[in-house]
Amino acid sequence: MARYTGADCKRCRREKQKLFLKGSKCESAKCPIEIRPYPPGEHGRGRTKDSEYLLQKREKQKAARIYGVLEKQFRGYFNEANRQQGKTGENLLRILETRLDNVVYRAGFAKSRDHARQLVRHGHITVNGRKTDIPSARVSVNDIVEVRESSRNMTPFQVAAAEAGEKTVPAWLEAIPSKMRILVHSLPERQVIDTQVQEQLIVELYSK
Repeated sequence: MARYTGADCKRCRREKQKLFLKGSKCESAKCPIEIRPYPPGEHGRGRTKDSEYLLQKREKQKAARIYGVLEKQFRGYFNEANRQQGKTGENLLRILETRLDNVVYRAGFAKSRDHARQLVRHGHITVNGRKTDIPSARVSVNDIVEVRESSRNMTPFQVAAAEAGEKTVPAWLEAIPSKMRILVHSLPERQVIDTQVQEQLIVELYSK
């Protein structure tokens, strides 16, 4: 499976904002963007004003990096969103939000989406009682996502249970840390998705 193996912090610096790719490090004073708040590279501090196309491209890159999706899969999500009723950009964000790895992260059971992806891949997560080891699997309304009983004594889940309540869980989900369970009450609307992305720029990019 193809995946990005480079430095996550350079991605944040390139987008000039925190993408929260490194968990607790992003909240600390050691976060590189706090020390070097400009794009990486020799000419990072001297770059000129971006063109309209580049702004659209950067917005697409930002969304893909936040959710940990590579280009081919991201384009597939866009095409699916474009076929659905409603606004394409909002449909796209809804598809990304309902990925299983994102749900595990949003519920506070993982420090980052990368961490959540690893937990899913290693078979620690079930959906409606069935083990699901595909991070891109999507949840539906009334689904029940749980940590397998045999995995609940692992350190990451013990830490998640101990830190329950420190992270805000979006309204469309309900996290029950005592049971390591997540209830999917609805699909997310744009107003409850706090991802700082201008999805209309992505629509404009792919519509050319």
